[in-house]
Amino acid sequence: MPLTVDGFSHVRLTVTDIARSREFYESVFGWDVAYEVPDGADDATREQLGFLFGGVIYHVGGGLFGLRPVAPSSDAFSEDRVGLDHVSFSVASLDALTSAAATLDELGIAHEEIKDLGQMAILEFRDPDGVALELTALTA
Repeated sequence: MPLTVDGFSHVRLTVTDIARSREFYESVFGWDVAYEVPDGADDATREQLGFLFGGVIYHVGGGLFGLRPVAPSSDAFSEDRVGLDHVSFSVASLDALTSAAATLDELGIAHEEIKDLGQMAILEFRDPDGVALELTALTA
């Protein structure tokens, strides 16, 4: 009998440079931080939050999205290797997708043109480590 799930709880990406990745994700999405080791944390707090590996986890909708800074700086993302292909976030409408493209332009972040796939439209771009990101709006 297959497992029954209600949705996704969280996704965490491994990144090469936490400062660079935080700057990107916080400027693009502006998510609230759910978990991070506070400055000046005592040893007990650091141990309790050791699962962060020096990274951060954000609130995103009904779930969590994290950055884990343990990859060597020489590593590079490839959707052609086993593992992650891309991460897609939903937006409310085609207008929101158009607005997102304008925001990416303002931030100087390269992106593809909005693609109409029939019942949905997508906007593709990449994070600083080359992880493929996508925004999706239902159009039907």
